[in-house]
Amino acid sequence: MPVLSSRSLTFLGSLGFALVCVATWQAISTTKVVSPIYLPAPDTTFYALVDGFTKGALLSATLYTIARMLVGWMLACVAGIALGALIGSSAPARVYLSLTLETLRPLPTSALIPVFIAFFGLSEGMVLGAIAVGAVWPIMLSTMNGVTTVEPLLKDVAASLQMSRMEFVRKIALPGAMPEILAAARLCLTVSLVLAVVGEMLTGRSGLGQWLLMSARNFAGPNLFAGVVVLGLIGYLGSLSIAAIERNMLKDGGVHET
Repeated sequence: MPVLSSRSLTFLGSLGFALVCVATWQAISTTKVVSPIYLPAPDTTFYALVDGFTKGALLSATLYTIARMLVGWMLACVAGIALGALIGSSAPARVYLSLTLETLRPLPTSALIPVFIAFFGLSEGMVLGAIAVGAVWPIMLSTMNGVTTVEPLLKDVAASLQMSRMEFVRKIALPGAMPEILAAARLCLTVSLVLAVVGEMLTGRSGLGQWLLMSARNFAGPNLFAGVVVLGLIGYLGSLSIAAIERNMLKDGGVHET
């Protein structure tokens, strides 16, 4: 009798738990413990999901949100890696900027979106800028940590080869920090999705945020939950994609899973 691998068992356990959650949801909706206006049944949500993609505006809203999420995420990754490598490779920069970074890092970006609106208006660039600023922190801090914790022996090798700071960062520090950077990139993608939805809600831009807001205002419970399901699927598929990239990039170094 074949023995299931640990990955297969994990998947089956996750699938079983998800089915239990859906069954519980169905039972609550069927018994009307919670009004169907606020908690539509899973089958009703599924029909709304299908109708939204085939007849409604859910498909275009999804594409708008995904595009904003990816553009903001890429901006955050580029800026975060560049700033993290620059600060992490310079001791004076870490000393002078540490207080400022620790002051700015805890500020919730969603609370700063009205400030972005005041300066840049209800523009697409404002939403993308807010996403990038909010998502940059995990990858910037992970890059800084990876660069500053390079093995001392590798630093000695770089010194003996008379490498410049940029060569050291590009050839030694960043490759060594890649596991931390890729793990942070997965977190950045989640933050980018959240901020894309919040930005759409606050600015009225087309997307899943606007879809959710209008569904809630119109008491269209099935459409509301259909949008929530789509957001969950986007987050899940995004995480799987980055995990696949991570395994492919790190397999030569012996790292297969986070």
